[in-house]
Amino acid sequence: MKLSTKGRYAVMAMVDLASRGPGRPVALAEIASRQEISLSYLEQLFAKLRRAGLVMSVRGPGGGYKLGQHADNLRIADIILAVDEPIKATRCQEKSPKGCTTQGRCLTHDLWEELGRQIHLYLSAVTVGDVVEKRVLGSSGLHAKRAEDEAPVFAAAGE
Repeated sequence: MKLSTKGRYAVMAMVDLASRGPGRPVALAEIASRQEISLSYLEQLFAKLRRAGLVMSVRGPGGGYKLGQHADNLRIADIILAVDEPIKATRCQEKSPKGCTTQGRCLTHDLWEELGRQIHLYLSAVTVGDVVEKRVLGSSGLHAKRAEDEAPVFAAAGE
């Protein structure tokens, strides 16, 4: 399963915004430049994020966007859903009587449906604050931990 650019970019932009602190508003042009995302695409995403109450716009000189709530209260799943990105792994349309194939539900439907639920649960448990504060263990953290665990331990002389 692959998350589309809409969801990924919205999360990247929100984390960027949160990492600038709660003080001053941040211009979308700054976020677009740092994250290498098209400004017009970000404007579309932020319109949806604003309607969902996840960001606030500040007009005038020095204006831009601020988080609509504290970063520790902004769940990643809410950001993805706000930009109309479904979190699912099945190929069938939701509540479709047709199912995955012309014959109905495929043999692996329940597997993919449960995977979608697990992804949603995980993304609902992770906040923007978790990402900003690096409380999400990624592969770089795993490699560092593995290297630490596998490092040889040498006894000091005389032990």
